[in-house]
Amino acid sequence: MRRATLSAPPVFVVTDFGSGRITLSSDTTAVAHVFVLEDDIVRLLMLPDGAVHSAPSWAIAPGADDIAEPGRDRMDVSGFTLPPFSIEESVDAITIATAQIRLMIQRTGLLCRWEQRDGDGWRTMAADRPTQAYDFGWWDGRVHHYAARLPGERYYGLGERSGAMDRAGRRFRLTNIDPMGYDARTSDPLYKSIAYLLTAQADGACHGSFYDNVARSEIDLGAELDNYHGPYRHFAAAGGDLDLYMIAGPDPLAVTRRFTWLTGRPALPPRWSLGYSGSTMTYTDAPDAAARMMDFVDGLDRHDIGCTSFHFSSGYTSIGDKRYVFHWNRSKFPDPAEFAAAYAAAGLRLVANIKPALLRDHPKFAEIAAAGLLVADGDGAPVEAQFWDEVGSYIDFTNPAAAAWWRGQVTTSLLENGIAATWNDNNEYELWDDRARFAGFGTPYPAAAALPLQPLLMTRASRAAQIAHAPAERPYVVIRSGMAGLHRYAQTWSGDNRTDWSSLRYNIKMGLGLALSGVSNSGHDIGGFAGPAPDAELLTRWVQAGVLMPRFSIHSWNDDRSVNEPWMHARAIPATARLMRLRQTLVPFFYDLLHRYHADYEPIVRPAWLDHPGDAGAWIDGDDQLLGPNVLAALVVDPGASTRRVRPPGSDAWIDVWTGAVLPGGVETEVAAPLDGPPPLFARAGSAMIVDLADGGFRPGPRDLGVWLFPPVGDGDFTWSGFDDDGLSYAYLDGDRDRWTITGSASDDSVHLSVTRDGPTRAEPPGLTILLPPGEMRTLHSDGHVTPADRDGRRGLRVVPRQ
Repeated sequence: MRRATLSAPPVFVVTDFGSGRITLSSDTTAVAHVFVLEDDIVRLLMLPDGAVHSAPSWAIAPGADDIAEPGRDRMDVSGFTLPPFSIEESVDAITIATAQIRLMIQRTGLLCRWEQRDGDGWRTMAADRPTQAYDFGWWDGRVHHYAARLPGERYYGLGERSGAMDRAGRRFRLTNIDPMGYDARTSDPLYKSIAYLLTAQADGACHGSFYDNVARSEIDLGAELDNYHGPYRHFAAAGGDLDLYMIAGPDPLAVTRRFTWLTGRPALPPRWSLGYSGSTMTYTDAPDAAARMMDFVDGLDRHDIGCTSFHFSSGYTSIGDKRYVFHWNRSKFPDPAEFAAAYAAAGLRLVANIKPALLRDHPKFAEIAAAGLLVADGDGAPVEAQFWDEVGSYIDFTNPAAAAWWRGQVTTSLLENGIAATWNDNNEYELWDDRARFAGFGTPYPAAAALPLQPLLMTRASRAAQIAHAPAERPYVVIRSGMAGLHRYAQTWSGDNRTDWSSLRYNIKMGLGLALSGVSNSGHDIGGFAGPAPDAELLTRWVQAGVLMPRFSIHSWNDDRSVNEPWMHARAIPATARLMRLRQTLVPFFYDLLHRYHADYEPIVRPAWLDHPGDAGAWIDGDDQLLGPNVLAALVVDPGASTRRVRPPGSDAWIDVWTGAVLPGGVETEVAAPLDGPPPLFARAGSAMIVDLADGGFRPGPRDLGVWLFPPVGDGDFTWSGFDDDGLSYAYLDGDRDRWTITGSASDDSVHLSVTRDGPTRAEPPGLTILLPPGEMRTLHSDGHVTPADRDGRRGLRVVPRQ
């Protein structure tokens, strides 16, 4: 075969059909495989020399909660429906079509045009740059893909990124580093690498594109211009292959759910993971660390603040001022099990910080190095890298023996001492030495080809240890760094943010970008992690935002070594305490959203346009976020503000959760946003929120399940359902859970509803307290056994459904 040249690019012909696959060979060494996986998912694998160079995939897991070692073979099509498709060939082109997506391939140069169904016709999703879209051996040996930038295109996703949600006009490096104190508006790169774009056209029609490549990469979305090629965007990777998944829309919510499904089923951690989690590095760094930790419990008790866990920072592993994973500092914690038991007695679970690098003077370094469990060079010598205050070497989780050692250490050092969960931290794998190689489950390859894989496998190993130790309980695992698919195993957060107002604003956008990229169970270090201590106003606004995010943890390492605590500012304590109680009230609501994420791939947090793509105003980049489809949080991110302008999306009416005031969709309204009150929150008329009506606080009583109901304004029908279970076990998989359903109708003077509970038969089925918005005066009627209810100015009923 000839060598490809710029003047004579490869010419492709169809040479083979397989199950869901069409192979195109060329008059050079180049081969392309087109995989028809679903009606709305088609994949292109382009191989310039005909061979697969990527390691097996750990990103693609359609509907699955795990991937078997050594990863998914690149030619594997299991888990997909492989629908029927048509193929047409002409002299110049090959056209492949399903019911929803059509791919037209120009034989010369493999130039692709992707289209999606639009009524009875087709509309363009994406098209390759018409000049030199791929590297067929012409340039530097890296993976390259150039696509045309279509007029009006906007780009969202890419996981955890700084700045505005629309990434157009920017360039990003897709590699993982530890940028402590980063600028949430401009810093790049950050902790996670997810090469996924949700592309929106001018009218809101969307599609998804995912490059399944975890080599060091970059993506340019219009920062670079070149007169010879027209407007383009560019993906480049240092290794692997061009492995591109295209997801048809045009509905952006459907595309988001589909990409989440493609990369695996989200984990369903226990309900306690949604409570307030305390944390700071300062406590465990102190010489009297155990006493400082118990002071925190005393503070919770003194201020009557509820808390379910504590993220236990790495000072417990210290020798001097350095960290040594799985080593207990016995001068700080003479009896780890006794200490953990004291926290458990207070109702707090410990989530212990663990790090995947062993410093070269770690007590177990020589043993681990001799066993070959560290990332090494071609001669087997451990590769050193700068870590925290010292040089060390990373555990290689592509070596099954290393993962087994890790699981054993998690078990004996932590779980058997009463630690409930693992916090997998500092796992960016900043390996810049080109000699570094991964064991690759028996097929070694350069470390640079898959650095983001290691934090995923680290967390997977930690999770496996927790499951083996407590098989009846769902594990809670936390991860800082990673790649697509991390949501199968863990909750995450946006890393070591800086304490300032800009971080508050742009961290919100980071969380939305992660959710669009399949990772919806996330949050931020409330109050800011690095830098000056937050003043009372900033901390309060951050807590207002934090109670409306899936992960809610106040965490810090302030420059002055003060600690971000709910009681750190005396004048803010009353407002903070009320907000902490609000979080306890909302835990069932977030748990219901978490289950929808797990069961149906529904993002928990989402931009307003995701559910309202036809509303042009919803696409304006602001500071709002939806919680599920029906609750709008208008967060305050500016100092000195006492009001907030809010524009609910769509055309439905929205109801102020706190006042009962009705706001029309699509109309901007100024609302009160006092510093000492709850954050502005609005529910779509005809929706409801499942809540805990118990008093809350440090020693909350039994849960008192209720529903805040927001009936239609005027005449209208409505339906709502909510999920609840024991919050800990796998019994829900066998039907041991409650599915509450409310159906009803509203008129100008009354609201009629029917309440049902689908769950195991019980002698005394539980009741449900249903409360109307403040100021709602219509008469409320329901079937079943009914008694009046009144809570905090909300009229309602206590309903026990008929059997």
